[in-house]
Amino acid sequence: MAEEQPALSFAGLVRQLRAGAGLTQEELAEAAGLPVRTLSDLERGVTRTAHKDTALLLAGALGLADPVRGLFAAAARGKVPAVDVLTALRQDAPGAFAAAATQSLSRGIAVPGGAAAATRTLPRDLASFTGRQRELGELVAAAADTGGVVGIHAIGGMAGVGKTAFAVHAAHQLADRFPAGQIFLPLHGHTPGQQPVDPADALASLLLTAGVPAAQIPPGLEARIALWRDRLAERQLLLVLDDAASSEQVIPLLPGTGGSLVLVTSRRHLSALGDATAISLDTLPLGEAAALLVRLAGRPGLSPDDVAVGELIRLCGYLPLAVGMVARQLHHHPAWSAAGRAAELAAARDRLELIATENLSVSAAFNMSYAELTSDQQRLFRRLGLHPGADIDSYAVAALDGTGLAAARRGLEALYDQYLLTEPAQGRYRMHDLIRAHARALADRLDSDGDRTQATARLLDYYQHTAALADALLARQPRASPAPAAGTSPGAVPAPADREQALAWVRAERANLLGCLDHATGTEQHARVIALTAGLAGLLRHDGPWAEALTRHATALSAAQHLGDRPGQAGALTDLGHVRWLTDDYPGAARDLQEALGICRDLGDQLGQAGALAILGYVWRTTGDYPAAVQALEQALGISHDLGERRGQGNALIFLGDVRRRAGDYHGAARDLEQALGLCRDLGDRRGQANALANLGHVRGLTGDYPGAARDLEEALGLYRAIDDPGGEVEALNVAGTLHRLGGDLRQARSCHKQALGLARQIGSSWDEAHALAGLGRCALATGHATRAENMLRQALQIFQRIEAAEAADVSAELQTLAHTRPAVYGP
Repeated sequence: MAEEQPALSFAGLVRQLRAGAGLTQEELAEAAGLPVRTLSDLERGVTRTAHKDTALLLAGALGLADPVRGLFAAAARGKVPAVDVLTALRQDAPGAFAAAATQSLSRGIAVPGGAAAATRTLPRDLASFTGRQRELGELVAAAADTGGVVGIHAIGGMAGVGKTAFAVHAAHQLADRFPAGQIFLPLHGHTPGQQPVDPADALASLLLTAGVPAAQIPPGLEARIALWRDRLAERQLLLVLDDAASSEQVIPLLPGTGGSLVLVTSRRHLSALGDATAISLDTLPLGEAAALLVRLAGRPGLSPDDVAVGELIRLCGYLPLAVGMVARQLHHHPAWSAAGRAAELAAARDRLELIATENLSVSAAFNMSYAELTSDQQRLFRRLGLHPGADIDSYAVAALDGTGLAAARRGLEALYDQYLLTEPAQGRYRMHDLIRAHARALADRLDSDGDRTQATARLLDYYQHTAALADALLARQPRASPAPAAGTSPGAVPAPADREQALAWVRAERANLLGCLDHATGTEQHARVIALTAGLAGLLRHDGPWAEALTRHATALSAAQHLGDRPGQAGALTDLGHVRWLTDDYPGAARDLQEALGICRDLGDQLGQAGALAILGYVWRTTGDYPAAVQALEQALGISHDLGERRGQGNALIFLGDVRRRAGDYHGAARDLEQALGLCRDLGDRRGQANALANLGHVRGLTGDYPGAARDLEEALGLYRAIDDPGGEVEALNVAGTLHRLGGDLRQARSCHKQALGLARQIGSSWDEAHALAGLGRCALATGHATRAENMLRQALQIFQRIEAAEAADVSAELQTLAHTRPAVYGP
């Protein structure tokens, strides 16, 4: 007859659960917030019962959840036998029970029912589970076709994104396909106060759960792996390994054969997990996040379409954990309104402090990932919270963190590995809004003001320096660089080789550059405002929006005036005048450029003079003052020639050729444009080549050389499209349309002008829009559609008159001629 086991006391229960959790008395006492003496007295039986609050603190530190938590509190007061806690723990979370059991074997503590198999141990599915239908569908489809091998799916994502909820929900959907059982095993990769489960202990837990008597579990890892795989051979098991710390922790637990399915959740990218299929969960889409909040809030009349709901989920970053917490706050506080809570979150200095329920918070969830980092990685994480832009690359990280490029790349990869960063494009990393807020809060708390200031200054130095390099390649006319703001030169910077690479860099960094500029403006760093705006000039001129460009350059001008920085004023005025010309404000453009020219002459800045003169010449060309335009452009050409600035020479020659063509000097125009084309080809300046070819094609067409014109314009259009220059493309299309019409191909002419009209409206160029309308009107007139022609020409005239363009006179004369040919409509 088997010897009767002694009854389990509460003291023995506490010892067993603490041992199963792998904690010392000091560690458990600290996690529970209790004196070590209190815990020692409980475990030695000096204190036979515990107060309810003490018991609940211990239950929380041991990770016990209801109903086990409630039974533990009752056992602490002698209300129920201690063994009932183990029985309930075995039924609710067999993995945790078995881990505690294996730890207690050597201590001679009896474990009820140790050999009974419990092969259906999934936690309950959540009734509030929302969304993830695409990911769930992909997982279910993959599970249906394992091909007789073990299917492994690594479910990853940032803290709070709902990995465990998704895995459990998917497991319940798939349960019927795995008759051998469904086992859930927590691996505690990120459980506060608890070390990750050792693979050997996890295997003991799995074997116990599968019905292997404790006495038959071998002591070594390899022996346990072999027994586990033998037990699963020819069986189909669904195994959920929750919160894995690493691939090394998971690999020994995988079945070896059969059609089993393993779902692994982790806050790390388990890239070493063999042929596992990665499922990276992102935050919820707008509709699913709104539905989740409304469902959990349980408020009558609250709808996913409510404005306040949309604002709440935006402030929660669409993160399921945060959305759920805010929803439960609304549920438990009927007096709170959704709009009021949204306003409180928006106004909070530390939003994460308000997103919490009971002993749970988003900050605590993030801290578990933060705690896994090395000290250097933690410092980098905090500094990334200081970055004012949307995403970041390794060059900017090296500057921000004050490290080398290789170290920056390693640091980024480490944070990405922990799902603290995403990588939306190769080499570019982004923080979720709430993670960024957490990083910034940590930086404010742990780093000195001086450290944060120096890190931000290094970052601004980097963007300012690199933007200046890029803008030098984008500028049509070389100019003197603005005086640098005080700071250090970055150790590593990307080096764009040509205009296309420079444009690609500033486009990728646009949000960051504007964020840095806003930071400099808000902190009254006037010299940085001047320099950063100058570095953005080429991008703002190329991509617009031009209204924003006007505001930015006006702010830079004010900053230069505040500092008494005359070179800065000249540069800002030149950029401002250039954009005013693009927006058809010709009087304003002429005023700014003439003021810039005067400052440059006072300073003896010849590059500045050449730049202002070139653009001023084009302004006068647009308003029809050809003699003034030629004079300004010839001066710009002469200065560029004296300075050996070949790009400036090419630019001035292109402008001169265009003006001479308009003035009727086709021979002089062709001469200037062919010389410009040669210079631009020698320099590898594709934009300059396109400009020269487009103008040269126009000249050839006007002299009757239509084949030559078509050849030049086709090459120009190809170049404009290759370098993504819609401004140049629209002008070339209008020229092509004019020449096709003069050559008698009205169908092709209309096609070119229609394309030009759409592109002009897209980029906001009134001048090009008017040219396209006039071209379409002339095509309509040539086909006998006088009413349509009149309509188009009148629209063109209104635009030309509004922007005070010289073409207004030509279109007005055409309308008068048309009126005389249609007396019945226009009268005598």
